Amino acid sequence: MIYRVYKHDKAKNDLVECFVYLAENAGVEVAERFLASAEESFSNLARSPFIGERLMLSNSALAGMRKWRVKNFNNILIFYIPRDNGVSVVRVIHASQDWWKLFGLSFVD
Repeated sequence: MIYRVYKHDKAKNDLVECFVYLAENAGVEVAERFLASAEESFSNLARSPFIGERLMLSNSALAGMRKWRVKNFNNILIFYIPRDNGVSVVRVIHASQDWWKLFGLSFVD
């Protein structure tokens, strides 16, 4: 089976922002290693989409969303939705960001 990784536009922008930040603050080599690790993490998620922590959200458009960490960059989170043939990467953001507010989300009671 061929597993696919679909990246939302915001996730693509997040990757660019992370790359630029890391390049400026930690060096281009670290930024390039981040991108490689992110792509590897996406591929792993596409093959095993249910390994990430499921988020119970009130926003039905994001039903089934899960989170996982970028390999070797534990402070950078991947928010994704499992699909029949892979995953849709919704966002890739630093763990210190208020991602609940970012998504305009709340926990489901």
